[in-house]
Amino acid sequence: MTGGSVSADSKITGVVLRPDEIRPADRGGGAKTIPLVVPSLGAKSLINGITIIAPGAAIPLHSHNCEESVMVLEGDAIAEIDGVQHRLKPMDTTWLPANLPHRFINASDTQEMKIFWIYADIAATRTLVESGETCPIAAEHMKRV
Repeated sequence: MTGGSVSADSKITGVVLRPDEIRPADRGGGAKTIPLVVPSLGAKSLINGITIIAPGAAIPLHSHNCEESVMVLEGDAIAEIDGVQHRLKPMDTTWLPANLPHRFINASDTQEMKIFWIYADIAATRTLVESGETCPIAAEHMKRV
């Protein structure tokens, strides 16, 4: 990360984030997340990051308490949105309203898949459909690889 600070007059300045310099958090099941814009930087209304999904792996079906947008950066993806599967390629982007069940699947057995996500709330949560368990997104960033 370069730049970024709170100035003497309490203004927050911008930052440049370098994902290759940020240690990912292990989410289990073949998914690792690199948190980027987070509240500790001064973010007030959104958070974002990159999730890397191993070949053949998938994120469990879940929903959030806020809107989310996801862009495929690399790889061959399947987005399952409210029970319908959509094949995605790099730069394809989804918009997901709050409380809509969805997940992302790596359709490749040989290549990683990377997605860039944005949540419209710094207090975003993830609720797993299977168990009903709800956890703050920020808690997922605590388990460093």
